[in-house]
Amino acid sequence: MALARLRKIDLREAWNNEASDFTNWLAEDENLQLLSDEIGIDISLIQTEASVGRFFVDILAEEENTGRKIVIENQLEATNHDHLGKLITYASGFDAEIVIWIVKDVKDEHKQAIDWLNEHTDDKIYLFAIKMELWQIAESPFAPKFQVISKPNDWAKTIKKTTAQSSLTDTKLLQLEFWDQFKEYAKEQKTSLNLRKAYPHHWYDISIGSSKAHIALIIDTRLSQLRCELYIPNSQDLYDKLFLNKTDIESKFDSFSLEWMELEGKKASRIRSVKDMENVTENSSWEEAFAWLLICANQYHSIFGNILRKTKF
Repeated sequence: MALARLRKIDLREAWNNEASDFTNWLAEDENLQLLSDEIGIDISLIQTEASVGRFFVDILAEEENTGRKIVIENQLEATNHDHLGKLITYASGFDAEIVIWIVKDVKDEHKQAIDWLNEHTDDKIYLFAIKMELWQIAESPFAPKFQVISKPNDWAKTIKKTTAQSSLTDTKLLQLEFWDQFKEYAKEQKTSLNLRKAYPHHWYDISIGSSKAHIALIIDTRLSQLRCELYIPNSQDLYDKLFLNKTDIESKFDSFSLEWMELEGKKASRIRSVKDMENVTENSSWEEAFAWLLICANQYHSIFGNILRKTKF
């Protein structure tokens, strides 16, 4: 068997200029998606070279579905004190909760600084130091690789939240436990869905690869229902175009009926499936609930995701 060699490529071979080459490459949807997949946060571009006083952050973005601000600073060289200071300035200027530093190499003292900041900030602030790599097999195209060197310590931040969580109502605690267990179930089923951290809400959002819509899973203890929906926060054009293809879209779904909700007078709209479940609050019924939600979410992600990738809205 003939085996090819794996070769590491110098970053400057692909991106000669940090601002005009690398930043513009990273700002493309497919490349931000690669970064999103690596760190588990869905990133939606707002602007490149966004102004903070007399400084400019390489990329200003937001987390899909939550709107949390993200600042990304790039360096096609090793970390230095100057860029660490700028990064903090950018984060404070935009009130960013997620800070991402992408570099050629991370020096030990700067890894220690990012680790320290993650350890001593509250659960709202997330800092990442990421080493950018390029690899090639034989004469193949260059392949990018984001290697996370420093990231938030969720365990440490969870400890800091203990006091706050103790004041949660019984319903909120049930919701948190439900989504935590749903995530574990989905992982055991080897789902390809990008599952984010669970919170004590009646909903759980999943990215569909577009900033115009996302999947929302819902446990409604008041109505004793489970719901899975495509939530469109602010795009009447998207809803209208999907509705024009209503018959074709519904024919693709296996055992799920769709309810189309234009929500007259509101910016948002939704397309949803509903399952009545009288014992939804009982732990013994949760595996059945998880199975229904996961199958529905997978179909929504596959069918609607495919439509959104192929169609410009």
